[in-house]
Amino acid sequence: MKAVILAGGLGTRISEESHLRPKPMIEIGGKPILWHIMKMYSHHGINDFVICLGYKGYVIKEYFSNYFLHMSDVTFCMRENKMEIHQKFAEPWNVTLVDTGEHTMTGGRLKQVAPYIDDETFCFTYGDGVSDIDISRLIAYHKSSGRQATVTAIQPPGRYGALHIDNGAVHHFQEKPAGDGAWINGGFFVLEPSVLEYIDGDDTVWEQQPLQRLAANEELSAYQHEGFWQAMDTLRDKNHLEELWSSGNAPWKSW
Repeated sequence: MKAVILAGGLGTRISEESHLRPKPMIEIGGKPILWHIMKMYSHHGINDFVICLGYKGYVIKEYFSNYFLHMSDVTFCMRENKMEIHQKFAEPWNVTLVDTGEHTMTGGRLKQVAPYIDDETFCFTYGDGVSDIDISRLIAYHKSSGRQATVTAIQPPGRYGALHIDNGAVHHFQEKPAGDGAWINGGFFVLEPSVLEYIDGDDTVWEQQPLQRLAANEELSAYQHEGFWQAMDTLRDKNHLEELWSSGNAPWKSW
C-alpha cells in the first residue's frame, strides 16, 4: 500500500519558518515533520510514498537525494574524489517526488499523482500533522466499511483555558479543555482510486466538493480518533511539538 502526502502548500501561518523552506521540512527534534509522518506510516508497514511537491519543492528533493549523508557515517576522499558510506541507517522507503505546481489546490495535487498510485487502496494525508493514530486499525476500518473514502475525525483541544464561574467566583479552572465537541477533519485518509473521479482539476479543493459529494453519496466513512493529534499550523504549534519530543513524551513516536 502507498501513502500520498501533501507537501506543497505555502505555510503562510508559520512564515517565520516557511519563508526559508516548505512547511513539511520544518524540523521537530532535528528531523523534518515530514520524516516523522513517514516514520508513523513505516511503523505500520507502509514504506512506499508519493509526495506532492509545490512551494520550494526542490528543498525536499535535495533532502532525499542526500538522505544517506543525513543518516549515515561518511568518509570523503578529496584526493580521489570518492565518497564511502559506512553504516547505513536509511529507512526502507521508496519515495516518489512529484512537482504538482506551486498554486495547485489540495485536490488538484492528488489528481496529478494518479499515475503513481496504481489501482489499489491508498493512504492520503497532510505533511504537517502528527498523531498516535493506529494506522493499521484505520485501514482495517476503511476496508470493513465498504465505502470509497475514510477520513480520520478528531476533536481538537481548546486554545485557551476555561473558567467555570458562579456568582462572580471562579470555582474551577481548566487549562485547554476539549473543544466544543465537534468532530473535524484530522487528515489521515484511506481512499479507493475511484475517489479521483470526484476531482475536476488543479483548482479543486479536496476538502470541499470532492468530500462533500462523497458524503452526499454515502461513500465517506469517519474513523473517530480520540487520542493525540496535532497540526503544525503556527510557530506555537511547532514549539509545542518540539517540547514534547525533547521531553521524551512525543505521543506520535510509535517506532
